[in-house]
Amino acid sequence: MDRATFPLPRTCPFHPPAEYGRLRAEERVSRVRMVGGNQAWVVARHRDVRRVLSDRRMSADRRRDGFPRFAPATRQELQESFREFRPPLNWMDPPEHTAARRAVVGEFTVARVARMEPRIAAIVDRCLDAMLATPPPVDLHRMLSLPVPSRVICELLGVPYDAHGQFEARATAMLSRGTPADERTRAAHGIRRFLDAVVSTKEREPGEDLLSRLIAAQRAGAGLDHEAVVSMAFVLLVAGHVTTSNMISLGVLALLEHPRQLALLVADPGRVPGAVEELLRYFTIVEAATARTAVEDLEVGGVAIRAGEGVVALCPAANRDPAVFDRPDELDIERDAREHLAFGFGRHTCLGQNLARLELRVVFERLFRRVPGLRLASTVDELSFKEDANIYGVHALPVTWAVNQPG
Repeated sequence: MDRATFPLPRTCPFHPPAEYGRLRAEERVSRVRMVGGNQAWVVARHRDVRRVLSDRRMSADRRRDGFPRFAPATRQELQESFREFRPPLNWMDPPEHTAARRAVVGEFTVARVARMEPRIAAIVDRCLDAMLATPPPVDLHRMLSLPVPSRVICELLGVPYDAHGQFEARATAMLSRGTPADERTRAAHGIRRFLDAVVSTKEREPGEDLLSRLIAAQRAGAGLDHEAVVSMAFVLLVAGHVTTSNMISLGVLALLEHPRQLALLVADPGRVPGAVEELLRYFTIVEAATARTAVEDLEVGGVAIRAGEGVVALCPAANRDPAVFDRPDELDIERDAREHLAFGFGRHTCLGQNLARLELRVVFERLFRRVPGLRLASTVDELSFKEDANIYGVHALPVTWAVNQPG
């Protein structure tokens, strides 16, 4: 593998780099140079990825020297970028991670999230109303994919949605490898300052929202830890809108480009939950979240990994492993894709996965019911994909439909 270019860009928007498949089939574990300048091990088979993500000897703390660097930056620049920050949940190891996750995990149970469905449906319908009232073509990403998860996570946290343009733009800059290191730092600090003010307001004037409940629980226990609440708000706000918005657009694109699969879904809406799992497997848009650093010596795939060395558990490769998924490069909404690792695995499995699944299901159900003639307003080759981002997606998704159809 070219040691100067990892992570590699996708040469086809619907598939991970072909080199990932060769790595999975021939090497299992390989030494690579990261785009950030340091070296790391890459693990590509499904069973090996699960092993890495569940091993107590693997640390998620990005401040460690050996942690794989997914963006061009020196170690000093990385330290400066989060100088003002308490380490967020996805950087923590036990026992700190255990306690921090326990404080909010109850907000994201299947039962708790299910109670949000009527509100999510109303938000989706509001966005579709605005979209259908606009003469096509329109950018579905801007009018549906982005506002739905942004508004949902804002309402859940108690963050003013009026500021969505600021935190959305800053999150995009922060997650792009093409953004200079100092600009990524300013973007992260801008989001952090915004949330610091939100949390301070809620400490004085609590509401009926997750951040207010977290503040109240802290006050009832060991006392209020302002920085811990800001840190939790940061990771939930950014992850809560960026990942789901990109999956909505990519999912719609894939279904429009696979009309037989879309026809199956439209004919039987009961297939939508399975389609969501398959689309998550098919794209696997997150790579950086499953990077780790070994804190003890261990062996993975027959290769010795030493303490202090970085490891990338390559979920896009694992989710195309033919040992787990038959015909893995095909989109098949009728397959059982529940073994996918798009949300990670182990103690750092995505906290908001139940919410993401619900948002995706509601969007797909209502979009294709209300706009049955939806189609792309450009060719796939004309679309611009987020090749330089640590969360894959599409910058815009122009679509059109018959204007006289019922909505």
